[in-house]
Amino acid sequence: MSDVSQAREEARRARYAVAAVFAVHGAVTGSFATRVPWIQDHASLGSGRLGFALAFTAFGASCAMPLAGRISHRFGSRTALRGLLALWTLCLVLPSLAPNLYTLCLAMFTYGASAGMADVAMNALGVEVERLLDKSIMSGLHGMWSAGALTGSAAGTLAAHLGSDARLHFALTAAVLTVAGMVACTWVLDLQPTEDEEPPPRFALPPRSALLIGTVGFCAVFAEGASLDWSAVFLRDRLDSSAGVAAACTTGFMLTMAVARIAGDAVVNRFGAVRTVRAGGVLAVLGGLLIVVAGHPALAMGGFALMGLGIAVVVPLCFAAAGHAGPNPSQAIAGVATITYTSGLIAPSLIGGVAQATSLVVSFGVVTALACGLAVCAGVLRTAERGGRAEVSRQAAAVPGPRP
Repeated sequence: MSDVSQAREEARRARYAVAAVFAVHGAVTGSFATRVPWIQDHASLGSGRLGFALAFTAFGASCAMPLAGRISHRFGSRTALRGLLALWTLCLVLPSLAPNLYTLCLAMFTYGASAGMADVAMNALGVEVERLLDKSIMSGLHGMWSAGALTGSAAGTLAAHLGSDARLHFALTAAVLTVAGMVACTWVLDLQPTEDEEPPPRFALPPRSALLIGTVGFCAVFAEGASLDWSAVFLRDRLDSSAGVAAACTTGFMLTMAVARIAGDAVVNRFGAVRTVRAGGVLAVLGGLLIVVAGHPALAMGGFALMGLGIAVVVPLCFAAAGHAGPNPSQAIAGVATITYTSGLIAPSLIGGVAQATSLVVSFGVVTALACGLAVCAGVLRTAERGGRAEVSRQAAAVPGPRP
């Protein structure tokens, strides 16, 4: 086998490995989301205090995300990802152990910090594999994340239906996912910095060109974060659903997200980024309206499913548009990522605060209003369509390959 063929074979193995890592990361999120009502009851918290505690996820991630690049620079990409992913899977247990608001805040801070660092490390490796293969794979990787989240939420739905203690559920899940993550990391790329390479910067301000694109991503990820963490609570508190039915709503939301992301590339290739996002915005608004007016759990579950279908492919398209938005694609993409991921981290706490002051119905009215922004502002993604695949290929060819 020639050196070129061997390198491409290693890249293909690394693609499957990092896809498995994405699935493991998503499974942790899905597992946690279905047991939020249990955690709320265990810590004896109202909607406002629960939202306050969930905000510490954002604080933790914001503080820790810049460290991921430096950790990878210090230890190499494979060792760094292995350690950060294990930290993330094991931190799943912490929220279930918190007996009150203060300990839950600490648990969520640690949970968010580990989530953010692992997320940065695995996305960075995904980009490097994409460069080696010289074709787009990031949408598929995010689809694997959704598939993992769906699997985790399905298991959480079963655990909630059986009335199991979340401490036992999370402990078993963390053990399985830690082993799976360690196995997957065996075949990811092992990138090492050169001797004269400077550590990555701690923080990069988003350029002006990325702000409008980031706003579209903000609307989509806000709806995703709100639905992920509050859909089960909405069905239980607003519609008096059982724990099993409430958890199943989160699973249904994840299912539509996973299906849409896996099929998203074909839809975008057929209709273009702008029309896809506009249509998605309409679906998300319809889903939000169903949630707001729902008087029966089935109607609300259909609304959350439409919401997931409408917002699923927006973030990958925002990243693509950012890459063509200015003279520094890397900085633009980093800026959009900062805006969108911050949106997902702060959404649960803001929803809780609005719910405490008014009601969960009003909270999802806010989500529906933000979903309108997808349809109205989709035109800012037109830069991705102007660039086309040829520009992506030229940029990929101009970037030196990774250093295994």
